[in-house]
Amino acid sequence: MARKIKIDPAVVRRRERKESKRQINSKPKRKRYLIVCEGEKTEPNYFVALKSALPKGVLEVVDFRIIGEGFNTESLVQQAITLSAKWEFESGRTIDKLWVVFDKDSFSAAAFNNAIQLCINTPKTEAAWSNQAFEIWYLLHFEFYNSGITRDTYEQRIQSNFRNKGLVNFTYSKNRPDMFDLLSKYGNIKLAIKYAKRLEYSYDGAGDFANQNPCTTVYKLVVELFNLDKELAEDETPET
Repeated sequence: MARKIKIDPAVVRRRERKESKRQINSKPKRKRYLIVCEGEKTEPNYFVALKSALPKGVLEVVDFRIIGEGFNTESLVQQAITLSAKWEFESGRTIDKLWVVFDKDSFSAAAFNNAIQLCINTPKTEAAWSNQAFEIWYLLHFEFYNSGITRDTYEQRIQSNFRNKGLVNFTYSKNRPDMFDLLSKYGNIKLAIKYAKRLEYSYDGAGDFANQNPCTTVYKLVVELFNLDKELAEDETPET
């Protein structure tokens, strides 16, 4: 029978103190995100407001740079990659993740699919895309909707939902700067994430993104920024 080795309690206490000190002194890795938006107002306005609403702990480890660029879908991704490299060179800091935000709208199916594929094939780059329009993300804060509709119809339904919540004089306009705040107060961001997941999963991994209408992956960016992965783990495979 092996002889038990006795350890001096004082040694154990010293080790525990060192380990505790090591944990206190270890700071989370600072992450930096570059977000480039195809829309010149709607999407940048939303993410600028979201930035100011991030929890305190997240603000300490996340550094945003919001850029509104007016490019078509494919050139937007190329320009975003160029901007990312330029920003890293000029700042001397590394970007952990580049997010490119764009809509299907009137772009061709080929251009839309190619833009998403370019993000997939480029390291540290992801697409937060919406089909047809960014407004599907707004609508999902109130209801699950899985029929392809125009931007005008999205706007009508968003307006109706806000009015049903008590904002009887609410009128939706495309470039409102207060949409994040209003959605946070009258909508439900966790519900929007759940519904967006449900939409995406309903296409069962189909690669033709242009035909996934309606759908949005904006929720992935929001989940990452708010560090909601653990909290939403139970919704990883939502029912369809």
